[in-house]
Amino acid sequence: MALNPLVIHETAEALLACVCAELTLTAARVDGQPGCPCRSCVVPGTPAWDDCGGDCSGGAPPGQLTVNFVSVIPSSNFPAETRDVLGSKNCAPIRPAAEFLITLLRCAPTPDEQSCPPACEELETAARVLAVDATTVWNALQCCFPGTSQARRGQTFVMGQQRVVGPEGECVGIEQRVIVALPSCKCPEGESP
Repeated sequence: MALNPLVIHETAEALLACVCAELTLTAARVDGQPGCPCRSCVVPGTPAWDDCGGDCSGGAPPGQLTVNFVSVIPSSNFPAETRDVLGSKNCAPIRPAAEFLITLLRCAPTPDEQSCPPACEELETAARVLAVDATTVWNALQCCFPGTSQARRGQTFVMGQQRVVGPEGECVGIEQRVIVALPSCKCPEGESP
């Protein structure tokens, strides 16, 4: 099965748009919750923790939201099976899927000028923002992402692990893995499958 050359990048863009939109909606519903960060982009490879609290012009909240492509996963029975099938002698068609990593970083409380640890109130506020962000990313994948496809029920995908990252430096956040089935088509005539 052949893939459209842009399908992986377009899927990453759809994931980013869904998460950003859901963060904005959640910020309107939950007092004190920041919306989609001013730094929001599809990145090549592992995202650098460049900016989680920098200056944002235009009023967007600080932070960093990235989506990056991790790998292509061949499967003969997606989503039930997401392991490598290249060495198999099975004649079943291989359905391609791609793994993506969504990373959302926010400011983490840090010690003050006298090296005193952050106050418990600051830590609790950051923990609340982190928990709401985790739920919001989950909701974006469950509610928005399926609607980005022309398929009857949306793109097939498998939710991977969501985990907390950091605090490291001034950043803390979450990473969400997701494996998405990629639409494919027959190979053009004259080319091998």
